[in-house]
Amino acid sequence: MAELLINYAPYETRVALLEDGTLAEFYLERPRERGCVGNIYKGRVVRVLPGMKAAFVDIGLNRTAFLYGGDLCPSLFEAEELFGEYFAQEKFKIPPIEDVLKPGQEILVQVVKEPIGNKGARLTTNVTLAGRYLVFLPTMGHIGISRKIIDEKERKRLKELIEGLRPSNTGWIIRTVAQEATEEEIKTEISFLVSLWEDIKKRAQKVIAPALLYEELDISLRAVRDLLVKEVSSLVIDNRQVYEKILSYVEELAPHLKGCIKLHEPPPGIFEAYGVEIDYHRFLARKVWLKSGGFIVIEPCEAFTAIDVNTGRFVGKDDLEETVLRTNLEAAKEIAYQLRLRNIGGLIIIDFIDMHRQESREKLYQALKQFLSRDRAKTNVRPMSEFGIIEMTRERRRESLYNLLMETCPLCHGDGVIKSKRTVCYELFRRLERMGPHIKGKNVTIKVHPDVAQVLTGEEIEFLEEIEKKFEFEALVNEDPELYPWEFKFILNSS
Repeated sequence: MAELLINYAPYETRVALLEDGTLAEFYLERPRERGCVGNIYKGRVVRVLPGMKAAFVDIGLNRTAFLYGGDLCPSLFEAEELFGEYFAQEKFKIPPIEDVLKPGQEILVQVVKEPIGNKGARLTTNVTLAGRYLVFLPTMGHIGISRKIIDEKERKRLKELIEGLRPSNTGWIIRTVAQEATEEEIKTEISFLVSLWEDIKKRAQKVIAPALLYEELDISLRAVRDLLVKEVSSLVIDNRQVYEKILSYVEELAPHLKGCIKLHEPPPGIFEAYGVEIDYHRFLARKVWLKSGGFIVIEPCEAFTAIDVNTGRFVGKDDLEETVLRTNLEAAKEIAYQLRLRNIGGLIIIDFIDMHRQESREKLYQALKQFLSRDRAKTNVRPMSEFGIIEMTRERRRESLYNLLMETCPLCHGDGVIKSKRTVCYELFRRLERMGPHIKGKNVTIKVHPDVAQVLTGEEIEFLEEIEKKFEFEALVNEDPELYPWEFKFILNSS
């Protein structure tokens, strides 16, 4: 069974999901850095870009947000006026974005992707409101059911139940946790979400864009809504105020859950009491060792995440193919775990160790899919290529731990590397040679970082002495720990 722990502090709330005592998923939220995914805004169109089939929309954030034309939803506009000629078609098609949106126009939008780096938030007009059992799609009309509900009889029951309870022309997605939910529970949630949508629309009529209309639940309530599934035996909170807030929330939507919600009174801290070690450095380590002696390397890139698998110290006792397969299978299990733990989303490229047998490749592919089956985020995995590479995608629900816990290095600016000490020495030599005719007969103090000074006065001293002799000046090397490793300064003094 699994347990859900919530550690609250005024500056940060942390959520840990334990499966058989092992940390399986970890989330955190900081009030000063709270995300905006799920928030609904009344925005104002700033620019329309027909060539990109997109528009930039001001929703009140530091940067304008991005709305792709494919995410336009007619029902959020004055459909009869703006889409009349398109509605007349037998198969409705979204018109060109420049025919729908104009600068200064106010529209209702929802954030589906956080702003990252220089990119603004990604928007949609296909609004969704998530509940515990259902996701409400007020702008659509279809009913969807989670693929993880595999019992056909239960799928039919739930679909018929929604068909009979939903308001006309509304769409609904039935979540996995809705299995075995009663008619009364489903009815209560439909009523709650429909009422919430009506409140959002009324507020939209009263405010001037840009304005926030609806803010997504905080992390503690999202944990109850999204993580408190039947496999979770208890939810434990270490703050009485948050505990009471959660009890109030479940009282309205899922009163049967009250019995599994507990309050932890420190000391010790809640994570310490449950043996959970939160080591951010280990969480985000580039290299992850496997029990066999092999290891994987995880590299977050701009457009995707690259994962490399290596045998490391594992040599095996059988033939090479069996050794490689065993390492790859162990790596696949660890990769599935790391994707959940680090909350890595988007495109993921995995470079497994090459295997020659097709049956070995197929076995690894099926094993990886099986390991990913416990992941709540949607994944799509392609079979292994002839180069030993598997391509996959994982639903990007929230910011990864990389983005939440780390920031760009002020030294390397995200490159991960800086100039070598020897490179800095040789740049310094070339500068001195250009200055040579102007420093004849003078004393030159060279200020460098201590690490560079060690190389400059050691391995590279002969080249410095040659330049001194050539241009007839004297050099004195001074260490300056306040300089960056690639910086150097010259101070000229008359002899």
